[in-house]
Amino acid sequence: MQRVTSARVRVAGEVVGGIDRPGLVVLLGITHDDTVAAAGELARKIWGLRILRGERSCSDIGAPLLVISQFTLYGDTRKGRRPSWGAAAPADLAEPLYDTFCTSLEDAGATVARGVFGAQMAVELVNDGPVTVLLER
Repeated sequence: MQRVTSARVRVAGEVVGGIDRPGLVVLLGITHDDTVAAAGELARKIWGLRILRGERSCSDIGAPLLVISQFTLYGDTRKGRRPSWGAAAPADLAEPLYDTFCTSLEDAGATVARGVFGAQMAVELVNDGPVTVLLER
């Protein structure tokens, strides 16, 4: 996830999601053994994580989140010159977990903007700090 002052995502040149004030961009990678429970747990952790300015969390100040599915986070480059995507969950498993993650944030009170699952996306953001944090369960 990245702390940002603003961000947006485009699909085919059209803005499909964005935030126009400080918050977080979450690049969400899903692997084979991820579960609904894990998605909810991760959403709660991110919602309360104190990484915004002044050691505040999104929940403290109602900061928005832009959530983008990104299977490439599970790219394996240990062999050869082409990444292997074998650790990334297939779409039929990953998409419902992506939706569960976003819904869990919304249920907690978050304002959530989304990318389009599986689409070719152009992501624009202004990184604040810069602050980028890798969070694994």
